[in-house]
Amino acid sequence: MKIEQIYTGCLAQGAYYISSNGEAAIIDPLRETKPYLERLEKDNTTLKYIFETHFHADFVSGHLDLSHATNASIVYGPTATPAFNAIIASDNQVFKVGNIQLKVLHTPGHTMESICLLLIDENGKETALFSGDTLFLGDVGRPDLAQKAANLTQEELAGLLYDSLYQKILPLADDITVYPAHGAGSACGKNMMKETVDSLGNQKKINYALNQPNKEAFIKSVLDGLLPPPSYFGMNVAMNKSGYNSFDNVMKSGKRALSVAEFETVAENSGALILDTRNNSDFAKAFIPQSINIGVNGDFAPWVGALIADVKQPLLLVTDNGKEEEVITRLSRVGFDNMLGYLDGGIDAWIQANKEIDTVNRISAQQFAQQLNIKTDKVIDIRKESEYAAEHIEDAYSKPLSYINDWIKDINPNEHFYMHCAGGYRSMMAASILQARGYRNFTEIEGGFNAIATTEIPKTDFVCQSKILA
Repeated sequence: MKIEQIYTGCLAQGAYYISSNGEAAIIDPLRETKPYLERLEKDNTTLKYIFETHFHADFVSGHLDLSHATNASIVYGPTATPAFNAIIASDNQVFKVGNIQLKVLHTPGHTMESICLLLIDENGKETALFSGDTLFLGDVGRPDLAQKAANLTQEELAGLLYDSLYQKILPLADDITVYPAHGAGSACGKNMMKETVDSLGNQKKINYALNQPNKEAFIKSVLDGLLPPPSYFGMNVAMNKSGYNSFDNVMKSGKRALSVAEFETVAENSGALILDTRNNSDFAKAFIPQSINIGVNGDFAPWVGALIADVKQPLLLVTDNGKEEEVITRLSRVGFDNMLGYLDGGIDAWIQANKEIDTVNRISAQQFAQQLNIKTDKVIDIRKESEYAAEHIEDAYSKPLSYINDWIKDINPNEHFYMHCAGGYRSMMAASILQARGYRNFTEIEGGFNAIATTEIPKTDFVCQSKILA
């Protein structure tokens, strides 16, 4: 028996490859199927089942392309209603893979069709739990995403999640290994650990959600502090449920190399958004006007989903040379399939063609320290509220990047402000959005709060509510 966790850091997502005696199962595969097909060929193994623990919201799964390539059956839990052929398993149904078995545990709460898969090894021992989005390490799945589909309140879903965990998961043996679908950084939970594998026994000890005195306390603790889900989540659920374009076709369209003239023509006639995926320091020095910067070397796909939101939005890409395929792959993982091509030769080709460029007014933290008048100048901190609360510039305003579409309308275009995040990644995203919408009355700080912390600029951990909400 072989169990392999295939973890994708930028999505904080774990897929699983399980094989035994010439047969295999894959749980919650990502969009691109090549890594799985290569493993199957290397192991001379036949893929028998593709298990989906639920209709994912934060990424588009590879179940359809993988099934088409291998003829493996797709398996969902009870109540699932996909628009394609799939096995709808019943609670406690057992699927044999080689000499092992995978037992379906129906665990509604995160979604109604959610399941966990209990692995029973060659000796009949319950060995591992593939817990999907029902149980994370340090947390449990958020119960507010499926309210509309289930016609239930988040409190009712949280109650179902309590029953699933306390009646089906907690009675299992402590030595069972837990393999969750997500880890720290995922928006599918709020308190996940950085570790990606743990024993169930340890989770019983340290996971706050598994140590509540009653259902009412569980519901309160699980719902407390939940941030609104990213707006693209619902669109990813629809794609996973109804189907999507083949990844190969998406790659072919996205890898269309466009000359400067072609790029310009497509941009003018298609309504496409120009997405520049270079690092923030290079973007600040020169970019195509109206471009949005989201650097591929970071939490790229989730930020694209959060800030662009509409997965059908046509995109034109500006990348570092050789990064085109990675960018297209990572965009497709969150459903952004409508890529019209990329700028051949990148920004250098644009500059050499004497086309108009734009820049961002960026200064170092030391220059900021010299210029800032703490009593009169306005500073906007776009980090998360928790980061702001830990420490921030005295009298700075907290306006998290996630909510830029809400607070941008309150910006006075005639009032200058300074803006920073933690290291420059997020603040350059904000800068590009602001300039694309006509705001140029700001100065962005290179290196963000990490660099600011080394200066003598006054800082505090005192949180003034008016500064957060203003």
